Amino acid sequence: MSGIRFGADCLSRYEEGIKREWIIGNGLGGYASSTVIEVSTRTYHGLLVAAPENSPGRFVLLSSLDEEISTDEDIYKLAVHKYPDTISPTGFNYLSEYTQNPFPLWVYQPGDFTVNKKIFLVHNSNTTCILYDIESKKEEALLRIFPLVNSRDFHYTARSGYLSFSQKTDSSGVKLESSNGFTFYLSSNLEYHSDPRWYYNLEYDAEKQRGLNSQEDNFNPGYFESKLKSGISRFFIAASTEDISSLNLRKVDELYRRTVNRQNLLVLNSRLRDPFALKLLRATDTFTVKNTFSGENTVIAGYHWYSDWGRDTMISLTGLFLIPYRHEEARSVLMNFARYCRKGLIPNTFPAFGGEPVYNTVDASLWFIHAVSRYFAYTSNFLFLADIWDTIEAIIDNYRKGTDFGIGMDSDHLIQQGPQLTWMDAKIGEWAVTPRAGKACEINALWYNALKIASSLGTLLGKEVFLYEMLADGVASNFENTFWNSETNCLFDLVYNDETGNEVKDPAIRPNQIFAVSLPYTMLPPDKEKAIVDRVEKDLLTPFGLRSLSCDHPLYKGQYHGDALTRDTAYHNGTAWPWLLGAYVRAYRKVHNYSEKSLEDMKALLEGFNTHLESAGLGTVSEVFNGDYPHSPGGCIAQAWSVAEILRAYVEDVLEIRPLLSTISPALLSVISPELDIMSFSSMNINERTT
Repeated sequence: MSGIRFGADCLSRYEEGIKREWIIGNGLGGYASSTVIEVSTRTYHGLLVAAPENSPGRFVLLSSLDEEISTDEDIYKLAVHKYPDTISPTGFNYLSEYTQNPFPLWVYQPGDFTVNKKIFLVHNSNTTCILYDIESKKEEALLRIFPLVNSRDFHYTARSGYLSFSQKTDSSGVKLESSNGFTFYLSSNLEYHSDPRWYYNLEYDAEKQRGLNSQEDNFNPGYFESKLKSGISRFFIAASTEDISSLNLRKVDELYRRTVNRQNLLVLNSRLRDPFALKLLRATDTFTVKNTFSGENTVIAGYHWYSDWGRDTMISLTGLFLIPYRHEEARSVLMNFARYCRKGLIPNTFPAFGGEPVYNTVDASLWFIHAVSRYFAYTSNFLFLADIWDTIEAIIDNYRKGTDFGIGMDSDHLIQQGPQLTWMDAKIGEWAVTPRAGKACEINALWYNALKIASSLGTLLGKEVFLYEMLADGVASNFENTFWNSETNCLFDLVYNDETGNEVKDPAIRPNQIFAVSLPYTMLPPDKEKAIVDRVEKDLLTPFGLRSLSCDHPLYKGQYHGDALTRDTAYHNGTAWPWLLGAYVRAYRKVHNYSEKSLEDMKALLEGFNTHLESAGLGTVSEVFNGDYPHSPGGCIAQAWSVAEILRAYVEDVLEIRPLLSTISPALLSVISPELDIMSFSSMNINERTT
């Protein structure tokens, strides 16, 4: 793969340079991230944003490195900092090239010097390494590198008066201890000199635009130094929460080779060859992490600021784990969330990446059952299915009888729930922007799908499934009459009772109805499924996602920007979401009878993200886009379900590479004897991909 490349024409303009951000993860939820011109524009930017063991949350430890090369005639400062009304220094003027393949590499050309700088993270370690190859045409020059450090939660800013550091130096670097209890290390093959000072009033452009606190101070404990002579010199600097005093250049080079080999192995293991699919595949790795508290595999929903969310994880499972053949990690994720199932509810989120789970979601549990079925389709792992069955039973039983948050089955077999429990859950203070309390169309599509999955999987396990079939029939008999809107020729989004007890049907055209067509088990006749897809295409489709509300609705907001109030008001009222394209692509191909034209249409739609992969979050897919043209990206620069669902749709619905056991159909059940030995069935080559 050729990777991503930008030349001086893009890098020499500050306003262009800050639009493009990079991020690489360490497998623990920690990361390194900045812009291509190496100026921090977010509180979340930093070269070592660590997820320390037994410390909930993520913390900025190494903010940046300021490099300068001095000769008798000149001082070349390669760093870039933004202060109020000032940019100084302006090192981007020396940048000639930025590449990312798979890790960031910068080429600076100040005067008679060429500086190649690359950064990588050690997997499953809070360790960042930066390698320098410096070619000098001068006989004598001096290199100095000034680390700017911090010790704060990545959501916030810090000031010098509230934070202090002590340092202990040795021949290889410095051990830093902060007043708020963090210890971390800087190591190098350059000579370290203690010279403590503060950088004041650094300003973060992105936070200023978002109406958040945008200024802070960073501490500079000293500098690393070496003389440069004519020819090529090689140096490294590493930052870690571990003692790295034994690191040397040879070891850092070996760590880099291992890191690159690991990335290449992920590609090989996937067995994919399509260039666009491989780009997306590389993007999946940042989201797949181990929880530093439990050691279990989980998913970071989005960078920079999200933790692990149940709904996002279940929706993303196929794209992040199953398609890349990371099946054991997928099993671990499902078992981890099953362990926390309470009253039939899968956690909505684990706050602060390790806090006590919060259960305020109606759909995470239903997506969990869907994810289990996808895992089984890819692995035919009966032993896992037997282990997880109790959780599936508990979910359905609690939804049927009623559980927390007003979640429960009504007399018409449809599920209803309290406010702010679906994926459209934005809240401003006590105001739920899209409360959707009542019976939501996609929740009941998921409920029917879950019941049919439970019936199919239960049959394979020899369980009694009559109740599930009966409930599914009840849902199917009422769904169409309850949700079909003959005036708009699509589904009502929500049905609820007002304060007087009268039934109200919300005609707002939203994308939630697409799941009534795209899920493995659906209830509507083909003509109405086709009508839904046509309506979604006409009113909601953009090149980068489905709008969350049609443009002609009075609440429609086509721009997602500004302060928190403005953004949250638009979040589910017009903003376009890439992850919804996964369901749209599947539904579109289905209602067009999987024609060759439908394949070409959807291939063109998804490959349109090729341009986006080189803007905003480089090599990844943003959380949201403006509903209005030109559909600029916003929100998180890297979102798990955006990447995962586009990859899944592209592989399964465009490349048509699917697991053989795509659904447990009645035809398949009829040829599987109830007496068939589970171990024998598990050993079949049923998980081989087919086209």
